[in-house]
Amino acid sequence: MIIYNVTVNIESDVHDDWIAWMKEVHIPDVMNTGYFLENKICKVLSTQEDETGHTYAIQYTCKSMDDLEEYQQEHAPRLQQEHTKRYEGKFVAFRTLLEVL
Repeated sequence: MIIYNVTVNIESDVHDDWIAWMKEVHIPDVMNTGYFLENKICKVLSTQEDETGHTYAIQYTCKSMDDLEEYQQEHAPRLQQEHTKRYEGKFVAFRTLLEVL
């Protein structure tokens, strides 16, 4: 199993809108692609001293790297663009891949 982890720091002034949009629109859109088995949205509790905003780790679990790569080719660019268009300049994100042993 592979976990596709997206860590996002979102500014406080759009935080409430972002949480609602992620839960009601974005995460369901990602899940509706059919590549992922489950998802979690986790608030990061450990922060840096000078960090502002709110940080979350959104985790999507898929069966294989092949599934993830196909998702990244076929769907990720459009879904990431929708997020960027809505919250441009209000977030920082990075992605990591984890293997469940």
